[in-house]
Amino acid sequence: MSIKYFLGHAQRKEILGITSIFFLVVIAILLFTFSPFKNTFEITDELGGNIFPSAILSVATTNTQIIVPEDSMYLGNSKSCIAIKIKSNTPYSHVRIEVAETPFFSKSVSEFVIAKSHTEYTIYPDIIWKYETLKNISQAEPISVAISVEMNKKNLGQKVRTFSVRSINECLLGYVTNGKIFHDTSIFFAAYVNEDNPNIDKILHEALNTRIVNRFSGYQNLRSKSIDKQVFALWNVLQKRKFRYSSVSNTSLSSNIVFSQRVRTFDDALESSQINCVDGSVLFASLLRAINIDPILIRLPGHMFVGYYTDSKHKNKDFLETTMIGDVNLDDYFPDEKLDSTMVGKSQNQISRIAFDKSKQYANNKYQENEELIHSGKLNYMFLEISRDVRQKIQPLGK
Repeated sequence: MSIKYFLGHAQRKEILGITSIFFLVVIAILLFTFSPFKNTFEITDELGGNIFPSAILSVATTNTQIIVPEDSMYLGNSKSCIAIKIKSNTPYSHVRIEVAETPFFSKSVSEFVIAKSHTEYTIYPDIIWKYETLKNISQAEPISVAISVEMNKKNLGQKVRTFSVRSINECLLGYVTNGKIFHDTSIFFAAYVNEDNPNIDKILHEALNTRIVNRFSGYQNLRSKSIDKQVFALWNVLQKRKFRYSSVSNTSLSSNIVFSQRVRTFDDALESSQINCVDGSVLFASLLRAINIDPILIRLPGHMFVGYYTDSKHKNKDFLETTMIGDVNLDDYFPDEKLDSTMVGKSQNQISRIAFDKSKQYANNKYQENEELIHSGKLNYMFLEISRDVRQKIQPLGK
């Protein structure tokens, strides 16, 4: 045989081999593209399986998106909190999501179109919350969330996941995504400032009966003494209600994904006559806002106190240590002054005024000592004005 024969035979084998590989690649692509879609969706959320009624209720009538979706490829309204993750082999796939009824929301059906193929989407279906039920959750309760999905009219089945519906008294402080990115949601403290509570009128009436002020005019009277008297009248009437200091603020939530703080609602605080630093601050801020004085919530690690602007242009501000409203020992706050020994023989109003002035002194010192950190945006520090802008984002919780 000639050399030319052997070369031709080798070339034919090489061409045949390349052709075979080409056909295998084409077949693999066709199988991948047109193979039946497998049931790959999963139920997910950003809050580690927790649902916070306080967050849902406070943004229900606003356009606020407090929960930031972890995945940029998402559809639907992330205020619903509950989502699925899914992807399609073909572009512009039609997805139908049915969420079964629970004690906390009604059955719902949502439909979406996934534009991109082979891309994972996070989809938030419509959740029809039962708001009255959410308002009355005093203790965390588990629920089973069942979701059924169809894609391009093919049934992908149903999946079930258990969530924990937290108490209305749990305020979402923040959550972690990707194991390292912290999202601060302490703005939700504004939900517990409730200037619309119907019980406020009764407290204001009691405050007027003290004769400390004749009316609550907010900033209409520009004299700083007028503001001081109005704030003291509120302080005085709360002291007469004999609030007790209670340091209980922890929740049953144990997680490295979400962080929360227990906060009494306005009604809870009035009914129990108990407050801690957070309860007292949001309670007092509610009263201040009700008389058109603009309040501020100040947060330090492990502590909160309330502030307020003493003028309508917000040039000056004052602060109060609300834990001193309760039956406390002033010597714990000013150990060198021996204040309690000077209270003998003084009237209730005189004692209340001393406590009020010392509360301002103590809180103002705290603010000045930590002012830079309070405005730094660092974790556990907060300067939150309960302003019109905040109210457009976070509405007060009501009963």
